[in-house]
Amino acid sequence: MSADMPYLPPKVWTWDKSNGGQFASTNRPIAGPTHEKELPRGKHEFQLYSLATPNGVKVTIMFEELLEAGHKGAEYDAWMIDIGKGDQFGSGFVQVNPNSKIPALVDLTGDTPLHLFESGSMLVHLAEKFGAFLPASGPARTEVMNWLMWQMGSAPFVGGGFGHFYAYAPEKYEYPINRYAMETKRQLDVLDRHLATVHYVAGDDYSIADMAIWPWYGGMVLGRSYNAGEFLDVGSYKNLLAWAQRIDARPAVRRGRIVNKSWGEDAEKLPNRHSSADFDGKIY
Repeated sequence: MSADMPYLPPKVWTWDKSNGGQFASTNRPIAGPTHEKELPRGKHEFQLYSLATPNGVKVTIMFEELLEAGHKGAEYDAWMIDIGKGDQFGSGFVQVNPNSKIPALVDLTGDTPLHLFESGSMLVHLAEKFGAFLPASGPARTEVMNWLMWQMGSAPFVGGGFGHFYAYAPEKYEYPINRYAMETKRQLDVLDRHLATVHYVAGDDYSIADMAIWPWYGGMVLGRSYNAGEFLDVGSYKNLLAWAQRIDARPAVRRGRIVNKSWGEDAEKLPNRHSSADFDGKIY
């Protein structure tokens, strides 16, 4: 297809392994492992296998917030999964998460290891297990769950939609960038209007809804996503920006966002985390 000709879909789609841009080596239309590789295991009852992308950061923030709140049983080992190298397709990872996406979590607190995948599921599981950051019942719980599900349903348009076509696609095209920029700005406006009326996303109390939404939308308005702040005019979302800055100032959030991070300055990354001592000398 030439740049000035429209794409005409074939009758039956076939996989062109070279047509994936930056992620051509890992994107594929089939599931299952590509190689045998056991997952490492540390000494704690929670074993997290992840990367410091927005979905991974949700869970490390949750663990660090639980520890900050005094829940000593929330100690965890966090192992970095390098998705650029295909670690998510190792047999051990696929056994925990058949969808081959980070994060994956093993809970060893019971008689049988419990495998968890999908970051939202992990947040709810940990919140219920420790009785923290999620109301037990009633309207307050419903509001947290509303916003948690909103994030899970909305963020793919930001990451796989806007982020991909604006920052990662091998060629830039006006239509998909405009289409997903419009939707991304609509979502930012949803949050900005809502945060004009509440201190935290689900009301007066900090919750797993904030932990889920902040890595995606907080990171965007703080200028940490796709180098698109000016393009999206993120500074115009004043209420969202103020909320993002409040969350960013939390010590547990600052720790959580550098866990399983392998890029950037040495003092701002922690590929693997096994105890609070691992943060010594880090800037967070």
